[in-house]
Amino acid sequence: MPRVGLAAEHAPKVVRVVLNWGRRYSLWVFNFGLACCAIEFISASMARHDFIRLGVIPFAPGPRQADLMVVSGTVTDKMAPAVRRLYDQMPEPKYVISFGACSNSGGPYWDSYCVTKGVDQIIPVDVYVPGCPPRPEALLQGILKLQEKIAAETLSSKGIRTKYAGRAASAAEVTRPSLAPPGRQP
Repeated sequence: MPRVGLAAEHAPKVVRVVLNWGRRYSLWVFNFGLACCAIEFISASMARHDFIRLGVIPFAPGPRQADLMVVSGTVTDKMAPAVRRLYDQMPEPKYVISFGACSNSGGPYWDSYCVTKGVDQIIPVDVYVPGCPPRPEALLQGILKLQEKIAAETLSSKGIRTKYAGRAASAAEVTRPSLAPPGRQP
């Protein structure tokens, strides 16, 4: 179980506000760009939109240094275990933004046999950003919504346990068989 610490459960309100403020304005992003939405994510980090001014640091060296995963693009069943594995490597507390129609619900490919019907079937998602492809301004709005959510968090281990309750699935469990056993339909 993830634990922030015994003292965090009994921390004064001032300490909670300061810790949430620090986490809110120092989000290291691990971009999981899979399709055309990744280009929109990249443009949101450029000079015109510049989400660094919101305290979001793009392009963390890897999942172990990141606390925000932005999944942008079509998640296929073959890619799903990799998404889950990288999510599991991120330290607590961790957040996920689903960016674009394909990562939200499968997008125009929702009826395909190999497309995951939303990244929320694999990992818990905090903020959904709609659009095909979504504009960089939509990502900025999603980041602001996530920052509001972080500001309202409690630091207790009970609060963290409820956030991740019932969502522990390994990367191997996420993988679907490519063929159903004879006599059964998938």
